Amino acid sequence: MNKTVNINLANTLFHIDDTAFNKLKRYLESIKRSFSGTAGSEEIIADIEARIAELFLEKMENERQVITQKEVDEVINVMGQPEDYMVDEDIFEDEPRKSQTQTTSKTKKLYRDIDEKYIGGVCSGLEHYLGIDALWIRLIFILLAVFTGFGLIAYILLWILVPEAATTSQKLDMRGEPINISNIERKVKEGFDDVADKVKSVDYEKVGNKVKSGSKTFFDTIGDIIMFFFKIIGKFIGILLIIIGASTLIGLFIALFTVGLFDAVHFPGVDFYEIVNTTGAPVWLVSLLVFFTVGIPFFFLLYLGLKILVNNLKSIGNIAKFSLLGLWLISIGVLFALGVRQAAEFTNVGSVHVKEEMTLENPSDTLVIKVKDSDFDRNMENMHFGRMVFTYDENDERILISDDIRIKLRKSEDSIIKIDVRKDAHGSTTLEARDRAKEINYAYTISGNEIIFDEHFTTDPSNKVRDQEIRSTIYVPQGSIVRFDESATGHIGSGIRNDRDYYRSRIIGHTWIMDEDGELKCQDCPEEEVEDEEEEGGKIIINEDGLNIDVKDRNDSFEMKIDEDGIKIKAGENKDN
Repeated sequence: MNKTVNINLANTLFHIDDTAFNKLKRYLESIKRSFSGTAGSEEIIADIEARIAELFLEKMENERQVITQKEVDEVINVMGQPEDYMVDEDIFEDEPRKSQTQTTSKTKKLYRDIDEKYIGGVCSGLEHYLGIDALWIRLIFILLAVFTGFGLIAYILLWILVPEAATTSQKLDMRGEPINISNIERKVKEGFDDVADKVKSVDYEKVGNKVKSGSKTFFDTIGDIIMFFFKIIGKFIGILLIIIGASTLIGLFIALFTVGLFDAVHFPGVDFYEIVNTTGAPVWLVSLLVFFTVGIPFFFLLYLGLKILVNNLKSIGNIAKFSLLGLWLISIGVLFALGVRQAAEFTNVGSVHVKEEMTLENPSDTLVIKVKDSDFDRNMENMHFGRMVFTYDENDERILISDDIRIKLRKSEDSIIKIDVRKDAHGSTTLEARDRAKEINYAYTISGNEIIFDEHFTTDPSNKVRDQEIRSTIYVPQGSIVRFDESATGHIGSGIRNDRDYYRSRIIGHTWIMDEDGELKCQDCPEEEVEDEEEEGGKIIINEDGLNIDVKDRNDSFEMKIDEDGIKIKAGENKDN
């Protein structure tokens, strides 16, 4: 059992066992001794520690993992030993001995080169990544910006999305060089030598440096302004995502526990769940599945908003992410299966017919069709499913009630009045649908020359809501006189042929005679005001005889006729004369 200690390496906290700590400590001390008295030694050592911390983070599976001697040995193998390099002031004149770790090639990473930038360092960074001179890359961006506009958009996006190579490790990554002691030392010393060269050459490059420095300062300011606005927009989006995600989750949570699980709050429509549901899944299970299906995406929306606002927000971990993803997919799959099973209940229609014949005492009497209002309390303002709602019968037993009643007229093939009441319902099979249709309770009465239909039909709640309906057809002989009473308003079916082309409720209140062709002829409908319109406004007739134009106004008339005999003009007399 080894003792563990906590260390702060490059502002990052690590848990490391005692043996590995001592080895890492000796390694860092030897590096400090090697670079003692070297220009830029503090920056070299800081970059080495940052690189070691980065390598440790790559090897850690979680933040609680303890670093052992194995991880320390692997990092030292990557970084190399100080004695593997010639560490003196002539390092750039004499080639250092390379360790085995230096010979391995390294993949380049895309960074913005801020040391050679003119605007954002995008082109100079692409030069290192692609191996193409930055001048040609700049020309490509300029041409694309001038002729298509895409160059400017692409440059701005790369400026925003690609990080800058600020540290020595990032600069080595940008060039594809191994990040070890030798390369870190070389890059730091190159920086010091560049400063010295600029000081020495100040008399020769004074004007050029001023122009370049001025251009960089201007574009840096523009870049800072652009980045500021993007950050403001990003923060606003983050706040919006948090509000949307949090409010949705709170609403779903309250609905789940008050309505779905404990039924603590009566919500209109929940009563219909057992009537509509055929899957057998309890309401709490469906509520839980809906909560996961809708809530998990909004949770990640909330998490994304927090990540935008809080830079150092800890990750929830891959295990939690994939677990939530799996739970979401399972919830969607189960709801889909329940939905398919529910839809199967409406795939087949079953019908049963109740038929009866009627004889009028006097065939010349008018057949009157009425609809009788029921005593049931039916309020369509409450939650309903189609035309069906809950109510109670005279024994205070709960029943389903509907006014989906339609009445049609057809011509009888003989001299007998026939009544055909068809009860329809849906089900997963035709037989099941027929059985459900048989459970519909509906009645009508015949009194003298009147047929009185009930306004509602009822059924037991155990029969569920399955598009139950009543379609009544009355077959009347030719020459029969028929009249719909005002009480039938709203219950007249479509497709009743009549000589006035009246639709449904317009048939009510008039007297009709069934013609031999199955069309109703109206006996008391008002005459259409065609003649008055013709008298007032004239007419134009085009037929096989030719063209006849009759123009009339209040005082005069004028008629012109064009036929095979020629043109005939007739002028009328003034009505005032």
